Amino acid sequence: MNNYSNRRFIIGGIFAFVILIFLIRLFNIQIVNDQYKLSAESNSQRRVTQYAARGLIYDRNGELLVYNQAAYDIMIIPRQVKIFDTLDFCNLLGIEKEDVIKRIRKAKKYSRYRSSIFMKQISSERYAVLQEKLYKFPGFFVQTRTLRKYPHHNAAHTLGYLGEVNDKHIKRDKYYSKGDYIGKSGLENTYESVLRGAKGLKVYWVDVYNRIKGSFHDGDLDKNAVEGQNITTTLDITLQEYGEKLMQNKKGGIVAIEPNTGEILVKLSSPGYDPEMFVGRAMSENYRELANNDTLRPLFDRSMMATYAPGSIFKLVQALIALQEGIITPHTRFKCHNGYHVGRFTQKCHHHKSPLDLKESIQHSCNAYYAQTFRNILDAPRFGSVSESYTNWRRHITSFGFGGRLGTDLPSELTGFIPKASYHAKQLKTKNWKSLNIVSMAIGQGPLLITPLQMANMVSCIANRGYYYIPHIVKSIGDDGIIDPKFLEKQQTTIDPKYFEPVIDGMDLVVHGEDGTGRSAAIKDIRVCGKTGTVENPHGDDHSVFVAFAPRENPKIAIVVYVENGVWGSRYAAPISGLMIEKYLKGKISKNKKYLEKRMLDADLIHIEKDKEE
Repeated sequence: MNNYSNRRFIIGGIFAFVILIFLIRLFNIQIVNDQYKLSAESNSQRRVTQYAARGLIYDRNGELLVYNQAAYDIMIIPRQVKIFDTLDFCNLLGIEKEDVIKRIRKAKKYSRYRSSIFMKQISSERYAVLQEKLYKFPGFFVQTRTLRKYPHHNAAHTLGYLGEVNDKHIKRDKYYSKGDYIGKSGLENTYESVLRGAKGLKVYWVDVYNRIKGSFHDGDLDKNAVEGQNITTTLDITLQEYGEKLMQNKKGGIVAIEPNTGEILVKLSSPGYDPEMFVGRAMSENYRELANNDTLRPLFDRSMMATYAPGSIFKLVQALIALQEGIITPHTRFKCHNGYHVGRFTQKCHHHKSPLDLKESIQHSCNAYYAQTFRNILDAPRFGSVSESYTNWRRHITSFGFGGRLGTDLPSELTGFIPKASYHAKQLKTKNWKSLNIVSMAIGQGPLLITPLQMANMVSCIANRGYYYIPHIVKSIGDDGIIDPKFLEKQQTTIDPKYFEPVIDGMDLVVHGEDGTGRSAAIKDIRVCGKTGTVENPHGDDHSVFVAFAPRENPKIAIVVYVENGVWGSRYAAPISGLMIEKYLKGKISKNKKYLEKRMLDADLIHIEKDKEE
């Protein structure tokens, strides 16, 4: 009896164990592993992502800068692929058989049951032919998306471009999936969440030939795509185009700002590239060519990412600090004997009359005046040491937006470099360093590094007599037009407004004075205030820089032009600035400036430099 009872429990246990295995397996098939579910569903339905149209981008005057054009991706569900005529398929898509095999294998690695991109962005013409024969190729279907188009082939660095998402993007934001596109640079990157809209979904019944027979469950699972919001930028595309023409065959950058709003009118880097190069299937090849083979580095945004020594334009800020600290007055005069001389040390200067007061020192860009002024700032008796007075000087400097990110609404902004006192102690290997050790900073040389965007912001501060708005590129977003409130807040410098007028007097003389260094920027009936700069360059010809604003009262534009290897500020940067200002304020270039315009358009500094290297 006991043996019978034991056998009964053993047999019952075996049956229970087998049933448990079946239950676990069934649970795994139906709940955990969706392979069979996907297989069944994919044979009867097709889930097609409805990509939202990205928002359009306009310039400040309503000129369309970026719009959308339909493009077509060939999608594949490997589980549904049957034997097909590969020769016909290859002819339709313009690819080789080996490429077809390679793409199918790649799709299978991703998933045999889910759709993925087989071939992206085929032309409208090829799609028109393909759609008539697509029923012959089970497992393949077409998904519509949009590509960006550019009616103006300008402002590529500012507008940015789109690229396919990678694993990091997908992990960071669940909105994206394999094959999606995202803004990689410029506005497309900063305002991605605004421009992209929201994807939708369309679920279709399909027959055994992969032909759509209607909506799945009467469209209950469908979801409409939501278009992205449009953006109006602060750019003036007409002025942008003109600036790019003037800077052709030159390296450098131009930034122009409306001082009373901080709106960026022009932001260009030269050499640049055509934004159309980063659209469509040729994008990858074009990117590699520009990034790896073009020695001029057209992808590098010199307006925000290049850091230059500011040169003599820095004298404007030195003068303001000296006035604020009571080191000089507008009537303070210093002598110049072709430079600043202390013992064996000499900081050279060009020939001009001597002595000079403040406004004349700006007019003639006197190095000796600012070497003496800078040393007097640092050696002021009320501070315990040169290090302390330098720290106070740096406090004033950074209030103009130097030495940090301004916080603009474009990515990749660099900080530049305004060294702290500890930097000099480390470099000079003593805590008791002297003002003479860093006197080159008086004229914008030495370790100072500033971006063109920061230079333009500085001249905006001067045009506004002591404050600025954070430079920004977007004027309004969507129907409500709201932008980040930080762009509407005044950023005050540490300089009292009353000290700006004598400096502006000097800037006026630079352009309109008899011996002014920036006379080529003068415009009939418009008072332009500017400052030239010639920046020492140990690797070749010096750089040409000019900052200006106009008109003097109620300024409408503040600008910096930086031309690498342009030799003197007066040679290229000043005339280009004057032409840009006249184009913006008058809408055209006057006849008496046409010769100057032609000279700037024809100037070729890139090939001159290449010839020198060879």
